[in-house]
Amino acid sequence: MIAPQLTPVEIRRRRLLFRATHRGTHETDLLVGGFVAARIGAMSEPDMDALEEVMELPDADLADWLTGRLPIPDRVDSPMLQAIKLAGGR
Repeated sequence: MIAPQLTPVEIRRRRLLFRATHRGTHETDLLVGGFVAARIGAMSEPDMDALEEVMELPDADLADWLTGRLPIPDRVDSPMLQAIKLAGGR
């Protein structure tokens, strides 16, 4: 049986999902990974670009911002980061 060829967008989605669920800390794996797992199939290329920007942020900072322990600084605040925070990993 021959495996179907994945499109470049499908490959990108798979990589983003893996990266979102294997960040390094359990808390951010749940918060970011849960959000991505629920939405990656419907994300557009610009959405995935915005997600990649969020995933470049340090885990410890993301955990603090997403749980509300610290406010999100203006320099990194984005609609994608706000969406992840509002979703709470769902």
